[in-house]
Amino acid sequence: MTEASPLARALLLVVDLQQPFLAAVPGADALVRRTSLAIAAARGLGLPVAFTEQVPAKLGPTRPELLALAGEKPTVFAKDAFSALDSAALTELLEVQNIEHVLLTGIETPICIYQTALDLLGTERQVTLLTDTLGGRRPDDCAVALSYLARQGCHPLPTETVFYSVLRTTKHPFFRDYTKLVKQFA
Repeated sequence: MTEASPLARALLLVVDLQQPFLAAVPGADALVRRTSLAIAAARGLGLPVAFTEQVPAKLGPTRPELLALAGEKPTVFAKDAFSALDSAALTELLEVQNIEHVLLTGIETPICIYQTALDLLGTERQVTLLTDTLGGRRPDDCAVALSYLARQGCHPLPTETVFYSVLRTTKHPFFRDYTKLVKQFA
């Protein structure tokens, strides 16, 4: 990926995709599939991927198949606050890697995603909400939170829209692999 890429200094942040939360979210299987696509696409394009886990000692780890897509040693941050930016280690990673744009995925949209997105905006980073990879127990609450975040400056877009925009052309070296991922995680 070159500096000219719209995601040259981006990170995919996967928030709290732990089984107890997923069990309470409508459409969890589709959410996991689409998040798998986002993780595999980010890795294929050389973007870093990080995960947060809400109180993992009590709620368990991120779904194993998602962690596996991130490589041998996935970057995982434990948290007990709702905003992922309350993790000093994550905040340090964003600074050290000079991350300017965060692609946000996970649950719960009206709580952890909402607070994380607002905190990211407060650090003057761009935030793209991968809408097909977000969820929550109450879909109406999710819609209200996404609408508000869009008015605050977040970019709510589906995963394929974002990654096809990065590719821009069928001549991109990752295009064929990406289309295979799209079919795999449809």
